[in-house]
This record gives sequence, C-alpha cells and structure tokens, in this order.
Amino acid sequence: MTRLAARALLAVVFWPSLFFFWFLGPFVFLLLSTTSSEVCPRLETRAEFLAAANATLPMLAVQGLVYAVPILCLVLWERLLPEPARARHIATCVKLFAVTIVVGALWAYGSSLMCDGYGQPFFSPVWQWTSYLPVINIAINIPLYVLTFSLGRAYSTREDVPAGDATLPDQIVP
Repeated sequence: MTRLAARALLAVVFWPSLFFFWFLGPFVFLLLSTTSSEVCPRLETRAEFLAAANATLPMLAVQGLVYAVPILCLVLWERLLPEPARARHIATCVKLFAVTIVVGALWAYGSSLMCDGYGQPFFSPVWQWTSYLPVINIAINIPLYVLTFSLGRAYSTREDVPAGDATLPDQIVP
C-alpha cells in the first residue's frame, strides 16, 4: 500500500470518528449512563451505590477507546510522514486527551456516587466536587478539538499538488 493510499484510508477513519465519536458520542454515552433518573431512586444502600458506580467502569473504558480513534489516526499519520513540528503538536494532543479521559472518568464515577435518590450521605462530600469537572473538561477539550481538527486537516490534504498550481477543470487545455 502506498503512503498516499494509507493517508487516504486514515482520513476515511479520522473524519467520521472525529465528528461522530467526539461530537455526538457524549450524548450517546450520557443516555447510556447508569445514573439515570430511573436507577437513582431504586438505590438504597451503600453497596448498591458502589455497585452502580463500579458498573460504569467498563463503559468508561469503552468510551476511552472509542474517543482514542482520532488520536490514533494522528499518531499513525505521523509515523507515515514524520515532521518534528507536527510531532510536538501530536504529543500535546495525546497529553490533553489523557487529561480529558481522566477528568471525564472522575466525573462519571463521582456523579454515580453522588446519585442518592433519598438525600442520604453514603459517601464523602468530596465526590460532590466532581460536579465541577465538566467545566474543566470543556476548558481542556476546546484546545484539544481545535488542535486535532487542524492536524487532521493538515495530514489529510494532499501535499503533492501546490495550492497555487491547482487548476480548475475548465482551465485544463487538451
């Protein structure tokens, strides 16, 4: 497989995964969460709360793997076309992504522990601080989205045709 074909294949995976997983994924995972309004009132003991919170861990692992697809595409693009300037940006993307995964997992796990249908303080009030984590996650995700989008755009455009030399179909002379 040529480098151009590999880059095109990565672009076919990168763009749909970026838009569907990163932009629509949070809504789907929110709908699948175990802390829905039907589950919370049925939890009465500390063990039930802990079991509900621990049940979110496999979903959080799957969510992290799904969200990692665009980052993996960027890493593979860098392996195909190594550039030191882009490598630093990809390293920044990986670090920001790791931080957002940790913050998101803490928020999801903490919100599972806070979901007390009867106002009973089963767990430490420290878990209530996790309600502020989505704000932190958004502050980290905005630069991550912009950087990932710009890197994806840079890698998925063809470099063998200069922008100034591009001809329109009606300008081609036989």
